[in-house]
Order: sequence, then C-alpha cells, then structure tokens
Amino acid sequence: MPSWLGQMVLSCWELVGRILGTSKDDVSDDDGPDDSLLHSPLFWSRDLEKHSCGEFSVAVIRGNEVIEDHSQVDTGREVTFVGVYDGHGGPDASRYISRRLFRTFIRIAKEKGTISENILRSAVMETEDEFLSFVRGSFGRKPSIAAVGSCCLVGIIWRGSLYVANLGDSRAVIGSLGESKKVVAEQLTRDHNVGLEEIRSEVRALHPDDPYIVVENQGAWRIKGIIQVSFNMHDFLISCHITG
Repeated sequence: MPSWLGQMVLSCWELVGRILGTSKDDVSDDDGPDDSLLHSPLFWSRDLEKHSCGEFSVAVIRGNEVIEDHSQVDTGREVTFVGVYDGHGGPDASRYISRRLFRTFIRIAKEKGTISENILRSAVMETEDEFLSFVRGSFGRKPSIAAVGSCCLVGIIWRGSLYVANLGDSRAVIGSLGESKKVVAEQLTRDHNVGLEEIRSEVRALHPDDPYIVVENQGAWRIKGIIQVSFNMHDFLISCHITG
C-alpha cells in the first residue's frame, strides 16, 4: 500500500475513534464481534492485513439494537472477496447470504476454472434461490421470515480486475489520486432505490397493473409504501480495471 494511502487509512481510523470514543486498541482483530463489543457502537474490526493486491482493513459500526447487517472479507493468494449485506426486516437474509454466497462462488469458480461476471451472477442467483427455498420451508414455524430481505454488495479483486456486484442501494466507491494529488472518489454502482425518479419509472413499468406499487409515505417514496429499496437484476454487475 502506498504511504499516502496508509496515512489516509490511519487518519480515518483516528476520526472514527474520536467520534465513538474508542481507539484502535479497543477492538478485536478477529473475523467477528468480540463479546465486549456487543453493546459498543464499534462492533468489530480487523487491522491492516495483506491481500492479493496490497493491504486492507475493516471496521463495522453498530447501527441497530438488532444486528440486521453482515459483512465479510476473505482473502487468498490470487483473489480477494468483500461482501456487504444490508438486511431489513430482520437478520435472517443477510446472515444467510454471509454464510452461503462466498462458498457458492468459490465452488462454481473451481468448477469453471476461472472467475467472470457470469460466475459471480450465477453464485448470487443460486444463493437467492436457496434462500427462497429456506423461507418456504421455514414459513410454517416462522411466518415473519417472509418479510425479511437484504441488499447485496460484493467486490472481487482478481488478476488486476475489480468485479462489483450490486443488488439494492448499498454503494461501492473507489478512490484514486487526481492531478492535484487529492483523493478523488468515483461511485461504481447504481442505487436501486425508488427515491430516484428513474428507478420509480422502472418499477412502475414492471408493474403496470398496480397503481400503488410505488407510493409516498412519511415524506419518502416507497415500494407499496413500505421500503425504498428496489431490485433490478438487469443492472446487476459492473466490471472495472484496476490500475497501479
């Protein structure tokens, strides 16, 4: 990692520490939450570690009393996998994705002997189909599971390319040095959120017989007046080349 990027990461960490009243030494560096952090705003973290193209660090900040969101970073000699799963209605969907998606992706990649957009798409669709089967099998004893869901944002670095898969309105942003030597941020994904006029138009076009598919509720546009997130499979994958 270039020295300027390392300094930026440390500066960001110090800022988070000042906001939350914690320091880098206060958190665990394992793959999940430490028991002492279960009631802390800073849920868990990992310090700088090596990956196939440099180094990475992760910090997860607690947002809700019930942890509906999950994330993961898995690294190997040639591949780095990052997943962010923003759950809603409960933790079941995001937890299921965090446990199954990466394993499914690795299995398909090994079968095909490569990594591609189609393989990542297949892994996500297979995981979704499996979860729907899980919901149908669990509905009798837990009817509320039919109302849970999750956004899915995945990034994979392999052989100089970054593959980003997005379903929902989580957002991937990449930073690079501009001409003025300042970090320039570029959004890599498209939000699937009916707060955007173009997404509302798409959803209405997909449901022409339902005049209430998108309605305004509590000052915001929502699907059936409930949730803002929409899902558009046709806009699922973006691939961009990593330079430097």
